[in-house]
Amino acid sequence: MFNKSDIESKVAEFLLQIKAIKLQPNNPFTWASGWKSPIYCDNRVTLSHPSVRTYIRQKLTQLIQEEFGSVDLIAGVATAGIPQGVLVAQELGLPFAYVRAKAKEHGTGSLIEGEIVEGQRVVVVEDLISTGKSSLAAVAALREAGLSVAGLVSIFTYGFDEAEENFKNAKCRYLALSDYDTLIDYASEHSFIPETDIDLLKRWRKNPSEWGKE
Repeated sequence: MFNKSDIESKVAEFLLQIKAIKLQPNNPFTWASGWKSPIYCDNRVTLSHPSVRTYIRQKLTQLIQEEFGSVDLIAGVATAGIPQGVLVAQELGLPFAYVRAKAKEHGTGSLIEGEIVEGQRVVVVEDLISTGKSSLAAVAALREAGLSVAGLVSIFTYGFDEAEENFKNAKCRYLALSDYDTLIDYASEHSFIPETDIDLLKRWRKNPSEWGKE
């Protein structure tokens, strides 16, 4: 049985412990989008920790089995979703493919790498969901190639309203092992951050594009 609450907390614990997620509300990071952020998430770090990597692989696999049933293919999203997707595909004994951020500018000009067959039912694997735009570009590419996208799974989501709206409009279900609210609660309860930072961290999630400009 997939115990959602326990898994969300355990993943949050792992990500904080191995510093895959860093919280710096008073010394914010700048994302590629230009947004100022009190949090930085790099789930590639999980690959360097065998016990964490194993737990995430097992729980992503379990999530796919329980929520999506039988599938024919696992697809990763370049680049950080590729290793996670490979691990899940191996666990499930399924073929794997991945979707590039953009098509090759040489050779075959491929956007999707790996062997795919029209009509295959696929689950997409990501490491992280922010706005969901890059993930949904991969979903669109798979659909255009004639595949049936059952949904998408990720290790972590910020839970932005924009992402919810984007996935809803794309008619694509998505699920994550842990989320921002769980992370902040765990970080507060286990002294990863002081209580005085909680309100600031919650305000960022409500309006990330404007946070830090005041």
